[in-house]
Amino acid sequence: MSKIKVFALGGLNENGKNMYVVKVNNDIFVLDAGLKYDNDINLGIDYIIPNIDYLVKNRKNIKGIFLTHGHESNMGAIPDILEIIPEVPVYGTKLTLDLVKKDISKKIIDKVKLIEIKPHQKIDFGKNSIFPISVTHSIPDAVCYVLYTPDGAIVYTGDFVFDSTMMGSYKTDIGKLAYVGKQGVLCLLCESFYADKVGHTSPNNRVSDFIREVINKSKERIIATVFPAHYYRMQEIFNEVSKTHRKIVIMGKQLQEIIYSGIDDGYLSLDKDKIGTLADLESKNTIVLISDEKEKPFGNLERIIKGFDKYISIKDTDTIFITEPSYPGIEKRLAVIMDEIAMLGADAICLSSKKHLLHHASREDLMLMINLMNPKYYFPVKGEYRNQYNNGEIAEELGIPKENIILKLNGDVFEMVNGENTNTTEHIDVDEVLIDGNSQGDIGNLVLKDREMLGENGIVIISCTLDKETKEVLGGPEILTRGFIYVKESQDLLEETKKISREVIESNIEVNTKRVDYSKIKNEVREVLGKFFYQQTESKPMIITVIQEV
Repeated sequence: MSKIKVFALGGLNENGKNMYVVKVNNDIFVLDAGLKYDNDINLGIDYIIPNIDYLVKNRKNIKGIFLTHGHESNMGAIPDILEIIPEVPVYGTKLTLDLVKKDISKKIIDKVKLIEIKPHQKIDFGKNSIFPISVTHSIPDAVCYVLYTPDGAIVYTGDFVFDSTMMGSYKTDIGKLAYVGKQGVLCLLCESFYADKVGHTSPNNRVSDFIREVINKSKERIIATVFPAHYYRMQEIFNEVSKTHRKIVIMGKQLQEIIYSGIDDGYLSLDKDKIGTLADLESKNTIVLISDEKEKPFGNLERIIKGFDKYISIKDTDTIFITEPSYPGIEKRLAVIMDEIAMLGADAICLSSKKHLLHHASREDLMLMINLMNPKYYFPVKGEYRNQYNNGEIAEELGIPKENIILKLNGDVFEMVNGENTNTTEHIDVDEVLIDGNSQGDIGNLVLKDREMLGENGIVIISCTLDKETKEVLGGPEILTRGFIYVKESQDLLEETKKISREVIESNIEVNTKRVDYSKIKNEVREVLGKFFYQQTESKPMIITVIQEV
């Protein structure tokens, strides 16, 4: 018999940053390790990952990190995690690990353990074992995981959808899912992203007809945006282009690498003769593929719109085709982009988020998964809390007792002893780590507050030069401002600022002992000028004092 704990370090009451931990006695299994992008809420932050202090503290007990598929929300934190605990094994299918390798630092690539798995091949860990099962998502090689424990199976679905038309490396093995369900499932962790959507996601996840219509209606060049990791959407575009005389021009090294390697590995199907070069850019029979930047949706398209791209400029005959429906967090940005395209005279077409869906499970898909698994406990994951709640209601409709539906927030522990809920109130400390650029450390709230202050009120720098021997003021104080006031119209304010600064500096110079307390000067200048600026302008700029001796 076992003591099993299930909790999230990220992914509950949010979209992205998925990381779920199952602890069976002392063995720790980590399911997914994702990131989420910051939509301009935190200034200058590129992405956010879960705090992994718990994993670092328990690193010796971690059996592995098991990745369901190659999307950033599920595996994007791996490079940052392996910088800290490179000895922890990472399991995933071939395509998933290929995408992970692209982001891992060359310094640690030889130290890490990336272990390729194949669907339906069990991996043993003593009394426990992991069994991956193929599921359908917008990227090939997606799997869900079944963790077999002495008390029963714990199933984590990852992202999935039931779609009978999806074949090959996209196909769901319903037979294996049903077999697991018949054996008995102790707990099912199931995604919640589309729990409020009525019906099945399929066929609204397929847009071949819409793509065909756009291609046939557009007599001139088409510029299409794609998410690099949404292989299925790219394949739909390739299928429709193959029926025409058009050529595809792929912009960006990253997108080129993904497409060419996808074709070589059999994940994408396209006659390479259909791929054009930069010489085809201006042709009316060209479809230009551009990718969205990972941390900045529509970043590449925005650069083209503003005329900063050295290869492409938008013409009024162009059709701009945004091939993915909008999702929470980018609606406002998409509306601005559509307006900017219209101002250039080009046509803008985007998928409707109501009519066209991403490859996530809607209500009927969730019902089918619950019926196949027939779990004792149901744990909604992945999505805002309202989505988790809707997911729980679906389970209750299907007969799962309300007390067996587990609604938690990040860090809240669901504990089972001998297969029974202990109703523990244990909580694991969780937090977010804010990543800026290549920095491996957390940026932190103090840095963000400084950025916010600079963005809202600007900066004032006071510089002054003292004589090294006599401590007399030789030069200054000079005042430099950025983002605070318009200097040409504020000369009186600057002169008064100089006067106040000099008085504060001189009052803190001890003439007899020739001693200067620089720390006291900086604090007093900041305090006195802060009050003065607020009285005069109702602004609170950042004030920095620089004093040097010569």
